[in-house]
Amino acid sequence: MNMITRRAGLAMAGLATLARPSLPRAQGNAPLAVFSHRVHQTVATGADGGDATAPFTRQTGAPAQWTTFDIGPLWDRLQREASLSEGSVDVGFVLNTQVTPRAATLFEPLDEWMRRDPVEAPDDIFPGLLEGFRVGGAGIAMPVRHSSSGLHYNAEIFEKRGIAGPPRTIEELAEVARRCTYRDGGPPVVGLVIPGVAYPNVIDIARAWDGDFVTADFRCVADQPPMVNAIRLLRELFEAGAFPRNFATLQAEDVNTWMQTGRAAMALTGMSRNRIYNDPQRGRFAGKIRTVAVPVSESLKDRFDVAPAKVEFWGMAIPRNARRKDLSWAFIKTLLTRQATLGMALGGNGPVRASTYEDARLKEAVSYADEERRVLRVARVPLPAFDEAARAGDLFREEAEAAVLGMRTPEEAMRSLTARVAPLLPKV
Repeated sequence: MNMITRRAGLAMAGLATLARPSLPRAQGNAPLAVFSHRVHQTVATGADGGDATAPFTRQTGAPAQWTTFDIGPLWDRLQREASLSEGSVDVGFVLNTQVTPRAATLFEPLDEWMRRDPVEAPDDIFPGLLEGFRVGGAGIAMPVRHSSSGLHYNAEIFEKRGIAGPPRTIEELAEVARRCTYRDGGPPVVGLVIPGVAYPNVIDIARAWDGDFVTADFRCVADQPPMVNAIRLLRELFEAGAFPRNFATLQAEDVNTWMQTGRAAMALTGMSRNRIYNDPQRGRFAGKIRTVAVPVSESLKDRFDVAPAKVEFWGMAIPRNARRKDLSWAFIKTLLTRQATLGMALGGNGPVRASTYEDARLKEAVSYADEERRVLRVARVPLPAFDEAARAGDLFREEAEAAVLGMRTPEEAMRSLTARVAPLLPKV
């Protein structure tokens, strides 16, 4: 998942007029301890001088004291701190995949805070992001940054192969991938690349048929037609040479390189990769890589405008053992105002509000803004959080690789996967 690189380098704007939410007026408070990734601090405080946290500090007297880590160490440290009898962390940034039922017990349920003192315009926040942080019926975190999937394509390769524009259905995508697989005096070009066949990558294809691996009510449905269709599509492209022979070892950075150098005509990855693919310092096709929503199946065009592809996201949570929860909530509210969301988006953040996409400054800065909004209207998480999710993911990759390589049929592999994953799921 590419949650860290996101339109970095875009100019900050609009922060001077940040809305002032209702905050505790206790001047001279000790610094608010915020645990996050470095990128969160960067987009919130503004590389060009804008600071979305300034209204909070101005009205409470409590500056934000950021402590930053990489993703894994951040989660490990946050869990340790939240497990103490009395904590020193006021706000922690968490990924939707981390908030399992077991982990959720470490954090303050936020529904009562929302009832008493709601964030600005809560209906403007994409509902799928809010729902993704609900565990056991309670909201555990407030979304602040997202990464949604899209289809990137090389317009120069398309033109060379006589293709007028992006595929409009998943069936057309498969055909375009075959047409864009060729050798023309240089390195061979494949039609489609994704960073391996782990479930977060394959789910984007299954969603073209509105498919899932595990449903929100914890049923494994990998043996149903949508996921079987996705595995079959990858198998057929692999046999046609339109999917990389070394797909099992490809990482996200490899996909970047393949798109930057023209070794692949299309990629299914986070939309924010568009900036990397079009970087003239890093690739040969700057300005030629376009990004659109993942196309839906022809059979579902009457239900969906685009595929309900995956979205993954960061949220802000309050440890249960936090000592100043009123200040923690005030900080969260500050970063979720419309103006703060816009300012952070112009600094590279994935905005969590629909209204942000209507701003002319964002549309000018982000070429795929309208496409991303189309996705977010229907997107959902690739997998609900549960304690054995990592093990289930390992099993998915094992069975998917076997199917794509032809060691099992897609139907056999997905039946086996469903039987193996079912005992790992929570009983609801």
